[in-house]
Formats: sequence, C-alpha cells, structure tokens
Amino acid sequence: MSVDKAAISKTVLELEKALNERWSAGDNRGYLDHYAEEISYFDPTLEDVIVGRDEVIAHIESIYSNPHIVRSEYLNPVVHVSDGGDLAVLAYNLDTYVLDDGGTERQLRAWNSTEAYRLIGGEWRIVHSNWAFTRTVTEAIAS
Repeated sequence: MSVDKAAISKTVLELEKALNERWSAGDNRGYLDHYAEEISYFDPTLEDVIVGRDEVIAHIESIYSNPHIVRSEYLNPVVHVSDGGDLAVLAYNLDTYVLDDGGTERQLRAWNSTEAYRLIGGEWRIVHSNWAFTRTVTEAIAS
C-alpha cells in the first residue's frame, strides 16, 4: 500500500488551521475534542509535561480566555509523515494578531508549535502538543 504523504500533510495542516481559527475566535473545543486519550502536552506556563486527555483539558480550561485574535500567520510549516501513514508531526511558527484599543492591529504572540497527530479510528487525533514562545532567551545557548 502506498502512502500519499503530500495529501496527509495537507490534511493535517488544514485541520490544525481550522482548530486554531476556532481557538482564536473563542472556541477552544476544536483542539480539546481532537486530543487523544494519551496526549502529552507542554506550554510556557508548565514546568512538567501533562499526560492524559482529562488532565490536559483541565489545564487548558483553567487558563483559556477568548484571545480575540483577528489574524494568524502560519509560517514555515513542515509535516513529517510516517511510512505507514498513521502518524504525522507538524511543526510551524504562528504569529497571532489582535486589535488594540484604537482598533489598530498588533502582534499578540509569536509561537513555535509542534503537534503530533495519529490516525485513530479514522480520525486525526493530537497525541502530543508543544507550544513555546518564539523568543525566550536573548542569546544562543545549547543547554
């Protein structure tokens, strides 16, 4: 059986954009409903990895508020698809923009995102999610 890695890459990237657009408009359920039971999760507010769908959802619901994002830029997307076609790892940079009090667009955040998707029961589910700020240090360091 031949795996169409280009088609899988396109599907995963389109799904990620759709989930993120819902998030940006105030609906976090897109992501939450696509988390696999065994998801592992990192974000900048965490010191340790969270494992398990219920734990990740509880964490996100405790910190989520409607970000009112008016525009997102998906930069440098790369999707690695397994030879079996049931696992895809998406990495990209995400710049998000909101309106300030004067109605002028300004950048809210610059993110580095990595999402690992697994095909489970015919649906792409997120099995690992890592969100990090693009700039967290001012000098290049290896450790």
